[in-house]
Parts: sequence; C-alpha cells; structure tokens
Amino acid sequence: MFDFFSRKIYLVDLLKGFVDIHNHILPGIDDGAKTIEQSLDLIKGFAEFGVKNFVCTPHIMHNYYENTPASIAASYDKLKLALAHENMEDTILDRAAEHMIDDNFEDLLARKDIMPLKKYHLLVEMSFLQAPINFDRAIQKITSAGYFPILAHPERYGFLRGNFRRYESLKRKNILFQVNLLSLAGYYGDDKKSMAYKLIEKDLVEFLASDVHNADQLNAIKETTIPKRYAKKLNPLVNKTIETFW
Repeated sequence: MFDFFSRKIYLVDLLKGFVDIHNHILPGIDDGAKTIEQSLDLIKGFAEFGVKNFVCTPHIMHNYYENTPASIAASYDKLKLALAHENMEDTILDRAAEHMIDDNFEDLLARKDIMPLKKYHLLVEMSFLQAPINFDRAIQKITSAGYFPILAHPERYGFLRGNFRRYESLKRKNILFQVNLLSLAGYYGDDKKSMAYKLIEKDLVEFLASDVHNADQLNAIKETTIPKRYAKKLNPLVNKTIETFW
C-alpha cells in the first residue's frame, strides 16, 4: 500500500505484527460482533494487513453488559474452537475486558471480578458525558491493587476535550492513555481526530488499539491515510504496544 511518490501513507502499513489490545470481536457478548461468523470475518480482515494478535476486551458495564470472567471465557472458548475449525490457529487470542467506571466498578475490583490485560494493566472507560463522581477514588483503588490503569479513547470524552489541562491532570494521576485507530481515521468526527493527534504530539499517549466492533469500522481503518510525518510519532506507540502486550 505504500506510495513512494505520496506525502501520505496508509495507517495499516504501520501495523504489521501489531497487538490489538482493545476490540469487540468476541461473539454475542456486547455491542461488537454478534455471531461467530462476524468474529471470523473481522479476524480475517485484520490478517490482511498483518495483525493476528488480539486481546479481546468486551464491555463490563453495569445494567448494560453484565459480563463476568465466566461469560467472557465462554465466548472466548467458542471463538477459539471456530478458529481451529477454520485452520486459523496462527491467530493469537487472549481475553480481558473494557471496564466502565460506574457505581458497580469498585465492588468488582474488590471481588477481583476484573479482567486485566496481561495481568497488570486494567483497561477502563467512563461516560462520554461526564466523569463519574467516584473516578478519582476508583483510579486510586486500581493503583493500590497493583494495576496500571489505561484510559480507553481519551480523545472521545467531550468534557475533557473542552479543557486540555484535564488531560494533563489525568496524567499526573499516572493514568495511561490508549488512543483509538478509529479516531485517527476520523471515524467519530474531526474533533476526536484532532484531539487524538494532539495527545500524540504532546507525548501523552502510551498505546494504540482499534476498538473495532464491526466490518464498517475495520474498513475505515483500512482506508485511512496519514501524513508521512506522523509515522515518526505513531511507530513508537505501535512498538510499545507490541512490546508490552505480546
């Protein structure tokens, strides 16, 4: 896909060997893939540009997606069997979760009903409208329990975008940032895209991930071009994500 005569490159050209640590490809468990067939199609689509390593992260969200380690494991096992049946055993599949910080989260943490990425990193999200009143306390409890909190898609929270200092305040709390590839694609709008690049340019981002739910989103990533100059900023984030979660 690389064009030597262009000032732009395809985003996927930077992703060969990437570990996707945030996606919704497990079947029938949240707002992502609904069937095994959809899951397999997404995995095949990723493989077209060299991504075969996934940490599946379905939502755990009180009153919406009441997932548990057991329900996630059941969906994961079904997908693993389907991959074997399709002779796609070169796909590396792990499981974790995207945890909504809500009024139920601290109880889950206390009971250890959480699903970290590779043991020590905990992927969390919050409402797009406003931070939960227990956010600071929840983050403190996460770190006290020995985990590194990763805030999913910080660029998507409107109440943060309105005041950049709020991002800097979160970083002082030792919160890691994971930006969505879909934001870089402009999938959610120009305001989220602009903030994603600003966070990256300010060196506030640690990890990248797709957050893919469906084929339309995957196609948006495939079709995305970026200015070549951004490769210097994105390549280290791709590499850090691989090194941390391989």
